[in-house]
Amino acid sequence: MRLLIRFAVVAVVMVAADLWQWQFSGAEAAGLKPPEKTPVEFAAIDGWAQDDHAAAFAAFRKSCRRLLAPKTDQKPGESVIQADPAVKAVCEVALLLNEKLSRDDARLFFEANFAPHLVKRPAKGALLTGYFEPEIKGSMTPSKEYSVPVYRRPDDLVLLTAATSRAGLPSELTAARLTPEGPKPYYTRREIDEGVLKGRGLEIAYVPDAYEAFVMQVQGSGLIRLADGQCIRIGFAGKNGHPYTSIGKLLVERGALVAETSSMQSLMAWLRSDPQRGRELMWENKSYPFFEVLEGAKGPQGAMTLPLTPGRSLAVDPRYHKMGMPIWVAAPDLKDMRGTPVKRLMVAQDTGSAIRGPVRGDFFWGSGQAAGKFAGETKHLCDFYALIPK
Repeated sequence: MRLLIRFAVVAVVMVAADLWQWQFSGAEAAGLKPPEKTPVEFAAIDGWAQDDHAAAFAAFRKSCRRLLAPKTDQKPGESVIQADPAVKAVCEVALLLNEKLSRDDARLFFEANFAPHLVKRPAKGALLTGYFEPEIKGSMTPSKEYSVPVYRRPDDLVLLTAATSRAGLPSELTAARLTPEGPKPYYTRREIDEGVLKGRGLEIAYVPDAYEAFVMQVQGSGLIRLADGQCIRIGFAGKNGHPYTSIGKLLVERGALVAETSSMQSLMAWLRSDPQRGRELMWENKSYPFFEVLEGAKGPQGAMTLPLTPGRSLAVDPRYHKMGMPIWVAAPDLKDMRGTPVKRLMVAQDTGSAIRGPVRGDFFWGSGQAAGKFAGETKHLCDFYALIPK
């Protein structure tokens, strides 16, 4: 087993050139300056020897299955999933190994095949937040109790790419509405909430609360529990193309919340305290996500369309970090569900509209109310150590 783990080093060295340049090539393509980095030794990373590398390896191995999948197997919207030859070499070896390695063997795998680099913190924006999969009661039919629809992606929603004719559309739009006259801006959150999509058969289910539905949209996934005990797991399927606006940030700027103490819980309390005022604030965020039913999914899925792993899956800015890559996250002021400071190896398996920057991450806590509490209170300074194939 250990000989096979070490074999990956030989394969990677034969194909790797400047992997750091590869890791941050997305930043240059987007007109951004790649962040500065500092090579370090694994022994210099606080907590490295104590981490459960077996759990991190299992999450990384899931990524490898997606990274090595033929392009024909990838769904629309998975353009962020690209594998360099060096990464493919590591992944091929990872898939030859058992999914459940011992902690020692998993640690050896990472140390043999990757070199850690401390990513320099930007002047501002080095932040770790949290997200989770909400669980909400729902119904397949509308009623007085269940009146808020959860919509699937409309068929007239089209993505705008660099090669797409924008026909005078605002440059900040990422999607548009296809019409006989050409593409037009898609309906805003307010227009959708006020019923512009009603009657088109797009309803997946109905939930009782607009604010809980909003949380589900922000998280990008959800579990809708029906009265008969059945559950519908839904995942992100696209958005209307309007830029995302953080309503929590708006409240901080207006003095309604204090940045240092604000959380998802305090935001929800503010929204519910005056329903009309709350809806009007939500409408200032014109962005509106759509969902799809994840048939047979064993858990919520991220940008790589694979089940996320609580405590090991990380949402990152894909302009700076490649999907599927391991990143050591150090946020010692944050405690996990066991009360242990968060210093662990995670895997970049998701993205998010609010996740912008080289040291900006979203920690996946899991599903349900307990995970939601931790996610809502996660807002901590952090460091990233990007693991680059040798």
